[in-house]
Amino acid sequence: MDRAKSRQGRKVLTEMIPYGRQDISEADIQAVVDVLRSDFLTQGPAVPAFEKSITQYCGVDHAVAANSATSALHIACLALGVDKGDVVWTTPITFVASANCALYCSADVDFVDIDPRTYNLSAERLAEKLALAEKTGRLPKVVIPVHLCGQPCDMVGIHALSQRYGFKIIEDASHAIGGRYRNEPIGNCRYSDITVFSFHPVKIITTGEGGMALTNDAELAKDMQLLRSHGITRETGEMTHAPDGLWYYQQIGLGFNYRMTDIQAALGLSQMQRLDKLVARRHVVAKRYDELLADLPLVTPWQNPDSYSGLHLYAIRLKLGQIRKTHREVFEAMRAAGIGVNLHYIPVYLQPYYSDLGFKAGLCPAAEQYYNEAISLPMYPALTDAQQDQVVSALREATSA
Repeated sequence: MDRAKSRQGRKVLTEMIPYGRQDISEADIQAVVDVLRSDFLTQGPAVPAFEKSITQYCGVDHAVAANSATSALHIACLALGVDKGDVVWTTPITFVASANCALYCSADVDFVDIDPRTYNLSAERLAEKLALAEKTGRLPKVVIPVHLCGQPCDMVGIHALSQRYGFKIIEDASHAIGGRYRNEPIGNCRYSDITVFSFHPVKIITTGEGGMALTNDAELAKDMQLLRSHGITRETGEMTHAPDGLWYYQQIGLGFNYRMTDIQAALGLSQMQRLDKLVARRHVVAKRYDELLADLPLVTPWQNPDSYSGLHLYAIRLKLGQIRKTHREVFEAMRAAGIGVNLHYIPVYLQPYYSDLGFKAGLCPAAEQYYNEAISLPMYPALTDAQQDQVVSALREATSA
């Protein structure tokens, strides 16, 4: 009996439709194999080639690959001079890395409430918070807007505020590569100092783990390149004295081992060739969801006509006043039906670590309301119509009286 239950449990797990998954082609596999058979597994030609492909696609001057988007966010903060005594603001509806990167620099963190329609950091709430902060002399050094689900924030509005109040901007575009804002590629840094991408397996393209920081500022790029590799340089012009020999290098700062490998970069470079097709397929899936879910008691994602989302996630919001079940009951019913729904995200400041820093519920009401209603449905290019029908059928059942 126990063995039967175990087999049954494995079967359910195997058949679960995940909320996201990587899309790997035979060409991707061959690209990695080619590197494995080459002379370089790391610090070879694949990383700069991948960086170049990103700069060309996004129309940005510099790209610095890293072993994760978290690492890229960290070195971005350091390059912008974030230090003890500074404060960094971000959205509460994001993965914790968007806030943790400031804490790594010994800075303080605060949060700006979200726009209830886009779920991104609200430019209006930001303006209100800045006006108050100016009076207390506690303006942020950096603001990190996050393009949640792939939809860009109101970067024109946020950038205008940065010009008035003097803060720097890091776009956390971990969800957004392949998207566009005002008909220009996300990542061109027109409205920010640095943009960060993520290449985690559930993201739009993947390197296994990996991230990248983009900028149009040559000095910021140079600083981030040093920081990702122990603060070490082999450039004679950056050294304190002439090299002792051809072997010589100098550590001129305190950096980290945040380098991306050639194995990862080869996968990313191959995936870049399909980026537009992968995002377009996500839009097909999203449009079909919009149509199939139109009569259910929920809110489907609103898309700003000024943008073209990367559509990393498809997050719905339940109209709980019309459903005789709780948010948790609907979520658990979906999981029980074999649908691997998720929730993106728990407001960061409600995490125990942040509660210990003094944050309390009620700080960002719109974010907390979103958390009480949101569910991320399966969204990835290989999701079939039959699987999507299964998701919608399960959701219809889970939200029915």
